[in-house]
Amino acid sequence: MNKVISYCLRIVIIFILYVFPSWLAAQDEDINNPMSPQDSIELIEQYRDDGIDAIKSSDFELAAEKIKKANQLIGDIENPTLKGEIIYTNAQLHYYLQNYDKAAKLNGNAIEIITLSKNQEKLGKAYSLQGFITTKLAKYSFSEYNFKKAESIYKNSKNAAGRFSILLGRGILELEKGNPKVAVNYLSAGITKYRELEMPYQEALALLWKAKALLLIENDSNKTYVTQSKASLAQALQVINSKEYKVLYIDHYQIASALAIRDGENNKGKSLLEQYTSKMDSLKIIYISVISKAMGASPNIGGLEKTIDTSGNDLIEKEKSESFNKVTNGLSIAIIAILSLLTLSLYKNNNLRAKANRLLQDKNTELQLAKEKAEKASLAKAQFLSTVTHELRTPLYAVTGLTHLLMEENPKEHQKEHLDSLKFSGEYLLSLINNILDLNKLEANKVEIEKTSFHLKKRINDVLVALRKSANDKQTTLRVEYDDSIPESLSGDPLKLSQVLINLIGNSVKFTQNGEVVVRVRKIDQHNNSIKINFEIQDNGVGISKKKQKTIFETFSQGSLQINRKFGGTGLGLSIVKNLLELMNSKIQLESKLGEGSKFWFNLDIDISEETATDIEGANKKRKINHEYLVGKNVLVVEDNKINQMITKKILEKNKMKCQVADNGTDAVALVKDTVFDVVLMDIHMPGISGIEATQKIREFNKDIPVIALTAVTIDENLDEFYRVGFNEIIPKPFKPEEFFEKIFNTLKLGIDGEQEDTPTLS
Repeated sequence: MNKVISYCLRIVIIFILYVFPSWLAAQDEDINNPMSPQDSIELIEQYRDDGIDAIKSSDFELAAEKIKKANQLIGDIENPTLKGEIIYTNAQLHYYLQNYDKAAKLNGNAIEIITLSKNQEKLGKAYSLQGFITTKLAKYSFSEYNFKKAESIYKNSKNAAGRFSILLGRGILELEKGNPKVAVNYLSAGITKYRELEMPYQEALALLWKAKALLLIENDSNKTYVTQSKASLAQALQVINSKEYKVLYIDHYQIASALAIRDGENNKGKSLLEQYTSKMDSLKIIYISVISKAMGASPNIGGLEKTIDTSGNDLIEKEKSESFNKVTNGLSIAIIAILSLLTLSLYKNNNLRAKANRLLQDKNTELQLAKEKAEKASLAKAQFLSTVTHELRTPLYAVTGLTHLLMEENPKEHQKEHLDSLKFSGEYLLSLINNILDLNKLEANKVEIEKTSFHLKKRINDVLVALRKSANDKQTTLRVEYDDSIPESLSGDPLKLSQVLINLIGNSVKFTQNGEVVVRVRKIDQHNNSIKINFEIQDNGVGISKKKQKTIFETFSQGSLQINRKFGGTGLGLSIVKNLLELMNSKIQLESKLGEGSKFWFNLDIDISEETATDIEGANKKRKINHEYLVGKNVLVVEDNKINQMITKKILEKNKMKCQVADNGTDAVALVKDTVFDVVLMDIHMPGISGIEATQKIREFNKDIPVIALTAVTIDENLDEFYRVGFNEIIPKPFKPEEFFEKIFNTLKLGIDGEQEDTPTLS
């Protein structure tokens, strides 16, 4: 009996010395623990930041140690965003250690957790990393999917570094797929951005991959590509040596070896390749060691066994004492009771955690299903709108085109009145189609805020000029109160701002008869290179009821059925205003009283531009068309619709241009082979081969002829694809004749001046 009690006591002592303290540390919620949850979070964040810094400096052992410590603390912390970040950082470490399968699994978990936390910035990074990982695993379709997801998330983000890191990923992906020319385009675009944003590691890596891609381009005379490859490698080495990127320096040996062999220096090439192989073998040994540590080493139980033996010897000696037996019996019973209570507590705690985990998994499944349904519905709506608008634009092009031609043929006065009505109806229908598409893009987060210099006062005057006729028809006065302390030149998105102002001022004019609409623009605050401006549009029209003010900014919402019948419209304008302002980090406000008028206002933070108003006007002057330059130019119109053929041909011939027509893509390819044209206007949807396929075939034998897509297809989401296959410009149908000739003129001039670029841009 004494031996049994002695053995039990040995187990209890081991539990007290080794197991129980660890269990107490894990139960910091129930036992007085000096570290608060906030302190734990701060410590985890510190470990995470230290791990990220260590990865950047290629100190992977330190990175593994810091990430492991963060993992040990994160277990019971209720912070999905932080958990996702730790797992993402761990995945990043395994990616740099070339342990790609583990990296993919970890980052997949990170994406699931970050998705639940709704942190779009972190989610964009995680999808981007997954794109790089799946490229290394040769899962190219998954890479394309992940990069597109990251792109769509970054569109509404101010994280330029994240957005443009995708250019590097796409360049590597295209090279791995065997498309070195496309890879060079992406990498060149990325290098420019990395220099602007001071991202030296990405710049060095992109230069190395570009040097590698240039060597793989097949050409009868590829000396130019070899020279460019050497230049790219030299630039990469400058950055690598200045920043001491050891791993990238090892990578350069492989490219230098290939260049030496290409120059006929086989011995040098062999020597460089041996250096690369030797250093990479050493590096892989380090990687394997760090991966082992990152995975978590087995516990060292040698010391524990020694303690057990020592405790056992002591207990055997003490067993000889009868008084000690009594003490051990009592102690054993007490400790067994404590262990029973602890076991029961652990059992209940585990049951509660299991139940919570099951509940979380069920909710996660429900959320995933709901998300998939919403995405399918959104895709179906987008496809429906794209199809319907294409079908509407094709006959609408005939309406607007024929109206334009008839108005230029000196119609009689009573005919001119009918043509004006027809023109107004066509423009109204086109405006409605564009409004629906704008709203669809805004709701799908496919609208980007651009940044360019503009003159605010002139922009507002242009809006008022455009609305002056509508105001005169309503016998309503338009008045501006402009704060002259606002700097002349600002930097932002003038088109989006104009769209907001046109909708708001046009709305006030529409509902004001024999009254006044006042536009007030004043400076609220100015700090360094940024200014906060208040925009206010006030009218004394029909006003809006209190009840309707709550829904007036919703899609297809109007004041009432009577107002809809009296004034017309779709109720889309204010919804577009609301969405555009939210995109520009602002919010529309409204004050109104039925029968007395309405006041809309919003505040906008805008950067101050260093360009002067003269510079902006000069840039605008460059876009003017020289119609004399277009006279006599030979144009090929590729169009299957006979009415559209006739309209486009007459518009061109009115401008004294020569025109030839092809009914389909196959005929167009044959004509370009046999005839010299100055420009090709290519429809997209045609019988036989499409306009995209026809353009690709033309580019196989003629890379210089300008090809412009003249199409009713909605192409905003696929601009990159259009330019990649060989189009120089895109003109959506129906078009305004002045914009039509402006794009043709600019395309021809760019082709002659040599200013055109093939580099794709990230939209």
